[in-house]
Amino acid sequence: MNILLLSMPDSFEHMPSVAIRMPNGALASLAGNVDPHHTVAIADLILVQRRVRETLERLVHEVQPDVIGLSVMTFQRHTALRIIELVRRLRPAARVVVGGYDASLAPDAYTHPSAGVDFIVRGEGELTFRELVRALERGTDLATVAGLSFKCGAGFTHNPDRPVNGLDDGGVRLPNRAARVLSGYTMVGRQVDVVETSRGCTFDCSFCSIIEMRGRNFHTYDFHRVLADIRDARAHGARAIFLVDDNITLNVRRFEGLCRAIIEAGLNDLDYTVQAMTSAIANHGRTLAPLMRQAGFRYVFLGIENILEEDLEFLRAEAKNRRRGEGASGGNAAVTAIEYLHANKMYVVGGLIVGNPQDTREAIEANLAFARRYVDVPYIQHPTPYPRTPMTKTFREQGLITNERLEDYDGTTAVVRTAHLDSDEIEFLRWRADRWIKLKHLPVALIHTPLFALRNGLKMLRYTFRGTTIRSILGLEDERKSFERYRALRRAERVYL
Repeated sequence: MNILLLSMPDSFEHMPSVAIRMPNGALASLAGNVDPHHTVAIADLILVQRRVRETLERLVHEVQPDVIGLSVMTFQRHTALRIIELVRRLRPAARVVVGGYDASLAPDAYTHPSAGVDFIVRGEGELTFRELVRALERGTDLATVAGLSFKCGAGFTHNPDRPVNGLDDGGVRLPNRAARVLSGYTMVGRQVDVVETSRGCTFDCSFCSIIEMRGRNFHTYDFHRVLADIRDARAHGARAIFLVDDNITLNVRRFEGLCRAIIEAGLNDLDYTVQAMTSAIANHGRTLAPLMRQAGFRYVFLGIENILEEDLEFLRAEAKNRRRGEGASGGNAAVTAIEYLHANKMYVVGGLIVGNPQDTREAIEANLAFARRYVDVPYIQHPTPYPRTPMTKTFREQGLITNERLEDYDGTTAVVRTAHLDSDEIEFLRWRADRWIKLKHLPVALIHTPLFALRNGLKMLRYTFRGTTIRSILGLEDERKSFERYRALRRAERVYL
């Protein structure tokens, strides 16, 4: 069978395509886990944001797919449904499968006949998709495929959930990166790829979709498999690796062992980016941070979440951000973690969430001031009511959701208000600070890749300050006019078909 796997072109505000075009690791993993006699093509449409239609027309003609699979996040749902409509016209006989967070947590959004979907893969997809392809090939009963929803008459049948995979039995094979048919994955000028060493998290943050999809658990791959995955990524041209684990620092001793394994294998010639908890770095940074730097880690996405205790309580993130020995009401570990990382020449991508239900202007400004002082690259988001998260229930009960347009659920469009501020004001405050914090780090990023800087430095600057005029910077024009221009440009950028 011929299989075409697609990721959506919609990108996050903090990951401009001029600088960051990350591959969808889930699709490569799906491709690596179907039986090898099938022909699989992966198209990450983020690489062709302004050529989506023509690219799909070409690929459908070349691949002649029997199965077309789409990986979808909530803010990409609108685009996904339009892409399904297009590929249905181009290849009417193809079976359409959707998966990813949105399809797993909101399957009913894809069951209406107008959606054009035949199958929904819920939860982890590798084994479910493999069994689905086998069933289609052999004409066997779909009712035995755990984790699958499928069209049955006028409605859909939802099979029982598939149990979470323990990852230690070798059942999930290595990704198939050779199946990618588009090129151009970059992270500030360096070819980038993604590698996964573990899945899951045992915390219960109110904003998290992961625990809603797979529960509170933590499973790991053995180091031999992880190193083989990194080698494969490097063999396919990667010079930077993003470790996409949900919470790799949940087991600090294992993470230290991974760093040593990377060093011993000679794979520390790559630039690594990782997501980490502040408490883990703060409590173990004296020994962990130097080891990370030796292993090649350059950027650390630090889940600070918020610097105010009452907001951390709402986000259910107190334990992730507490220093050891501080007790239940202990202090935020963010500053200590950042100091360890900076002392070892690593850069901090500061993950903060502002606009929580009781936030005042002062509360938001306190977090923005913290970001200005301590973080290198801001990743400041607004709380977003994704399907089935505890946060969503709270915002609905309090009547704080102001925007139901899912294409705006990208994390940097404020779609909820607080008890004290409307959503537009919250987003304005974030936008006003965000540009200048990014500008501070821009020279550092560009010096690391001088050729990229020569070619794209001006584009990155224009992207960061799009909508902003000289008159606004000089105080001769109300900044809100620049803000409105910025929002209009963002809306225009989201039109891909």
